[in-house]
Amino acid sequence: MDLKRWLLALVVLLGLWGPISAAPANAALPPGNAVKDPTAILRNALPIDAPDLQELQHRLESTSDDLRAKRWSALTTTARRSQTLLSSKREAILKSLPSSDQAQGSALLDRLETQLQEVAAATEVRDRDSFLEARRMALSTIGQLEALLVGDFPFEIPAEYSDLPRLLGRATVEIETTQGTVIAVVDGYNAPLTAGAFVDLVQKGFYDGLPFTRAEDFYVLQTGDPKGPETGYIDPKTKAERTVPLEIKVPGEAEPFYNATFEDLGQFTAQPVLPFATLGTLGWAHSDEALNDGSSQFFFFLYEAELTPAGLNLVDGRYSAFGYVVDGFDVLEELGIEDGIVKAKVIEGAENLQAHA
Repeated sequence: MDLKRWLLALVVLLGLWGPISAAPANAALPPGNAVKDPTAILRNALPIDAPDLQELQHRLESTSDDLRAKRWSALTTTARRSQTLLSSKREAILKSLPSSDQAQGSALLDRLETQLQEVAAATEVRDRDSFLEARRMALSTIGQLEALLVGDFPFEIPAEYSDLPRLLGRATVEIETTQGTVIAVVDGYNAPLTAGAFVDLVQKGFYDGLPFTRAEDFYVLQTGDPKGPETGYIDPKTKAERTVPLEIKVPGEAEPFYNATFEDLGQFTAQPVLPFATLGTLGWAHSDEALNDGSSQFFFFLYEAELTPAGLNLVDGRYSAFGYVVDGFDVLEELGIEDGIVKAKVIEGAENLQAHA
C-alpha cells in the first residue's frame, strides 16, 4: 500500500471522517463485503424464494476461492455437481415459473445446460479465462430465470410518501460522461423511493450537463447539484424542493426502514440488502442535519478494498444505496472534479416508474 493510501486508511481507522452530505463534507468508509460483484449482489437482492436456482447460483459464485488457489479438481467436482443439480431440479424449476413465462424459462434452462457443460469443460483443461467467461454467462442466465420468479411488488410503500415517484422493479440507466459511458442497474425492489426519484430525474433530463461537485480518491464521486442557488430538484407544481427519505432494507424485513439509521434502530451489526460493497455503488446524498432532505444529489461509491477494513462500516445504514454500476468501470475510475455528466437516459425498465401512488 502506498503512503497516500496508508494515511487515508489511518484516518478511516481513527474515525475522523464525517458523513456524506448534499454539500461538500467529510466522509467515512465502510468495510469490505464478501460479495463484491455487483451482478451477484443484484441477484441476491431479488425478492424471490427459489432455493434450487439460488443453490445453483451460490455454488457457481463460491468457486472463486478454488479458482484463485488453482484447485482444478475441486472446480471440476463443483461443475459436475452443478450439472447434476440442474438435471434433477429442472422440472421443478420450470413448474415454479408463471405459466406465461414457462416457454421462455425452458429456453433459458436449455441455454444453462449448455453453459454448465462449458464450465465443466473449462475446468478439465484448466483454462481460467474460458472458465470465467462460461461461469459469467451461466450466472447471467440464472439471474434471468430468477427475475422471472418475481411476482407482485413485495410491500406497500407508506402512505405518507404517496406523492413521491417510485420504481416498482428495476431499471437500467446509461450515463454518458465526459470520459465515456457507464451503465447502472437501479433497484426499486429494495429502494423504490430513492430509485424512483433518480429515474424520474433521469427521465426529466435533470442530470444532463451537470458537473461532478465532489471527487475524493478511493471514496466518492458526487453530482446532482443543479445550477443556481438550489441544492436539489424544485418541483414545478409545488415550487418547493422535492425530498426523499432515507430508505434502507435489511434482509429478513418485509419492507425498508425510513428515516432511521442502523444506530437509531440499534442494529449495529446489520447488513443492508444493497450494501456499499463494490466499485460504483449508487448512493443518495443527504445533509449533515437531516436524514430526509436528500433531493437530487447522488454519488458513485469508489470502493477500495484496502481501505475498507472489516468491522468498520460507516456508510451502510447511514445512506441509501439504490443500484450498481455494471459496466464502464474503467470510465468510472477516470472521472474527477473536472468532469461531468453529458447525458443520462433509461434504456430498460422505464415502465416500472410510477409518478406517485
